[in-house]
Amino acid sequence: MNEVTSTKEWHHEKLLEKLKGNLEKRDFTVMILRNREAVHQFIMATIPEGSSVGFGGSVTTRELGIDTLLERRGNTVYNHWQDGLTKEEMIALIRKQPQSDFFLTSINAVTMDGQLVNTDMTGNRVASMIFGPGHVIAFIGANKLVKDLDQAMWRIKNIAAPQNSKRKNLGAPCEQTGYCVDCKTTASLCKITTIIEYRPPATNFTIVLLPLQLGF
Repeated sequence: MNEVTSTKEWHHEKLLEKLKGNLEKRDFTVMILRNREAVHQFIMATIPEGSSVGFGGSVTTRELGIDTLLERRGNTVYNHWQDGLTKEEMIALIRKQPQSDFFLTSINAVTMDGQLVNTDMTGNRVASMIFGPGHVIAFIGANKLVKDLDQAMWRIKNIAAPQNSKRKNLGAPCEQTGYCVDCKTTASLCKITTIIEYRPPATNFTIVLLPLQLGF
């Protein structure tokens, strides 16, 4: 490990430790895991073999390989990002996610004070994070950390949304510019925004922080 890498890791760890404490004050269960292997060990130990698992359209969980891990083990997985699905099949899977035993997702931006900020096009991800599944697990890479709500919205509009829109080929104007132009079009990804201030009272909610660059 060279000096630059060591310094970056030190900085990430300091920020994540501070964020962990602030999230715990908001009644979330929080842990810091270092790498993909640690995440896989955590998932296998936490989610029983017979449990159903919903996935909230998350690049982060896909990069971590969690969907493939659980599918190979034989869990019932409601993953609407499967290849070859019709629109009707996709919607059917999305409707099953709020009834899953576990719901796995990521966060668009988290303030250092511990507010979880997300913007959806359909709303299935944010809905399942708030109420429905027995246990929500959210994975947050260090790149999602922001100072406050203003920075959270800037990050979502100018970093997450253009890349997600491009990934889905939605045709939103930000696919051409690479940044938000405050469009008011049906192709816009930015239809539903939520701010979770504290753990939803009817939901077990675990947040996994990672010193990695994950998702958009």
